[in-house]
Amino acid sequence: MINWKVILHIAKTHLLTKIKQTAIASLGVTFGIGSYITLVCFMTGLNGMLDDLILNQTPHVHIYNEIEPSKIQPVSVFNNLENSFNIVHSIKPKLSQKKIHNAIPIIDYLNSNSNVRGALPQIKTQIFYIAGSIELGGNLTGINPIDEARLFNMGDYIVEGSAEDLYNTDNSILLGIGIANKMALKIGDRVSVSPINGGNFPLKIVGFYQSGIADLDDIQSFANIKTVQRILGKANNYITDINVKLHDIEHAVPLAKNIEQQFNLKAIDIKTANAQFETGTTIRNLITYAVSITLLIVAGFGIYNILNMLIYEKMNDIAILKATGFSGRDVQLIFMSQAMIIGFVGGILGLLIGFGLASLIGTVPFQTEALPTVETYPINMNPLFFVIGFSFAMFSTFLAGYLPSKKAKKIDPVRIIRGQ
Repeated sequence: MINWKVILHIAKTHLLTKIKQTAIASLGVTFGIGSYITLVCFMTGLNGMLDDLILNQTPHVHIYNEIEPSKIQPVSVFNNLENSFNIVHSIKPKLSQKKIHNAIPIIDYLNSNSNVRGALPQIKTQIFYIAGSIELGGNLTGINPIDEARLFNMGDYIVEGSAEDLYNTDNSILLGIGIANKMALKIGDRVSVSPINGGNFPLKIVGFYQSGIADLDDIQSFANIKTVQRILGKANNYITDINVKLHDIEHAVPLAKNIEQQFNLKAIDIKTANAQFETGTTIRNLITYAVSITLLIVAGFGIYNILNMLIYEKMNDIAILKATGFSGRDVQLIFMSQAMIIGFVGGILGLLIGFGLASLIGTVPFQTEALPTVETYPINMNPLFFVIGFSFAMFSTFLAGYLPSKKAKKIDPVRIIRGQ
């Protein structure tokens, strides 16, 4: 039967008598785990911020009427030419409406789907912004502000004002920050908008929108969906786009295909719309985890070297232990216990140091015009990172202690004593 009390007492004595080497071994674990926690929290935080910058503003499925050339040309309807080879030049797009037919029933149908978190109507139109003698081209999007803020985090990109102000104020507009700067406009001012079919409609500015994409902020603005319908002179059922948010993004591709087949509309899923961006995200995450794992492996080799040297320096102690009746298994357990104690202490200190450094980085000011709502560097304090870090500390010290202790188990005490 193993006497753990005696084994742990001897292990503690060995560690304390060589406190300098013990401290170095523990610090090897500490800095390895601390560096891993700091790096992975910081880099995944940055990656998450970059992902959110694009994905928060992108619907999981975007539904609209596509303008495209007719697949069947008039020449194809003549029976006497059906066996001929026809070449048609300068094919023009067919005349099709931007309005989605039966948009409101389609939205109700989508909202009844258990996979759909929400389906929101939009109206997109081209306009001119007019302020004094300045006239700029741009885009105006009619939205339901409260729902957009709830499903697509629109409030994160409103630098002044709020979605509630846009909802509560009649004939109001949320102006792109680039347009506001060019026209020297501020909240409370009025800007006239003119659709491409003519007319002039003054709207009150209730806030400024900044997406972080300069080209978009120079043209894009938002208004209530009813306001845009009045500007265009359309009925209350006039909808040009439907944006769908899902509970699980993995359902986006099959849902988009079903919508295209069922309603004869164009449906673009988020993975198709952001294929290149997803590739960049995958590569960034791969680099993050590759560097993190490398740090842990380097720390593990350092621990192994230190424990290996520690055992060789304890040859005399091993010989005395075996000579006094300790078995090879007892000797192995003593040195394994030392390794696990070093791993435990070093792992806990590493988690504390990593948490402290990551928290410190999270307080460093980070201000850029592209990300107006971000004030400090983003940090991702995922508990899983801490579990992985501590588990690796224990696992690496177990391996680092097992291999040298296995050698100690086989040492012949007679040969060591004779060598002395």
